[in-house]
Amino acid sequence: MTDDRLHVLVVDDSAVVRETVSALLSRDRTMVVTVAADPLIAMDKMRRARPDVILLDLEMPRMDGITFLRKLMSEAPLPVVVCSGLTGRGTDAALSALAEGAVAVIAKARLGVRNFLESSAAELKQTLREAARTRPRRPAAGAHRTVEKRLGLTVTTDKVIAIGASTGGTEAVRVVLEALPPDAPGVVVVQHMPEAFTGAFARRLNQSCGVDVREAAHGDRLCEGRVLVAPGNRHLEVRRNGGHYVVGLDDGAPTSGHRPSVDVLFRSVARSAAANAVGVLLTGMGADGADGLLEMRLAGAFTIAQDEATSVVFGMPKEAIARNAVDEVLPLERIGSQMLRRIRRQ
Repeated sequence: MTDDRLHVLVVDDSAVVRETVSALLSRDRTMVVTVAADPLIAMDKMRRARPDVILLDLEMPRMDGITFLRKLMSEAPLPVVVCSGLTGRGTDAALSALAEGAVAVIAKARLGVRNFLESSAAELKQTLREAARTRPRRPAAGAHRTVEKRLGLTVTTDKVIAIGASTGGTEAVRVVLEALPPDAPGVVVVQHMPEAFTGAFARRLNQSCGVDVREAAHGDRLCEGRVLVAPGNRHLEVRRNGGHYVVGLDDGAPTSGHRPSVDVLFRSVARSAAANAVGVLLTGMGADGADGLLEMRLAGAFTIAQDEATSVVFGMPKEAIARNAVDEVLPLERIGSQMLRRIRRQ
């Protein structure tokens, strides 16, 4: 940041959005807000004053948000928060933006946007501050690669891999899951994101991974070759049902500030699978997952944390390491293969 204040550039073709966001953020004396009606105007303003973080719409005239994001990340990466619609093309476009290097998504109501943003002002400010502290990265090669699906036998497994992630996690989860073969043990994932996006997130992963990736439903069975992603705004727990595992969903209060919570997932795996599990904590802001990972380790599970160099935000892994909850700290590209080796030794 260039001074003690956070410099935010809002890029949106809606005058209502620009006016509302600018008014909301400008009430906070720690923030300075600049607005632009499209990416071309934004680029001109950025030549004169580089912001700390960008709040970006995706559907704009002259140049769409995805094209602008690609150009930005290839030339001079900056933290970007996407403001997107909740359904249809808006959801797919937001996930594309995360693949291109955006660090977070804020849902934008298509109707009543002024009231929506008023009620979400605290969340918006927190997201922008957290994003500004991240280290923006150019998207990895193959971020949009779609591979031919490989079919594997679906059989009962008594092994579980549990993965938790937050800020920067959508791409980290993709990298880990793409390393899995079709007969990998069952995997459960908690990724902090708005509830309307988790289904599309799972479908996108399913296109690029050799395993079957789907949004979890209550009672779904964990088995070889299957990855279950926690739905947004619902906790996911792993439970033992005879000789196999199933997942349960509930609407309990947020834990560690989140629903779904990584801590809730990890604690359930510690109870149900113990030494038959591997826990993986990836990039993210805050401490969600650190205590749960410690419970997994104490129960006999092998635990892995992403290293600082490859994390967009080192908060969650760092907290787990500080709690002595981690058996091994690894760069992102090594986590998939190592967790497979460890789960097969358990």
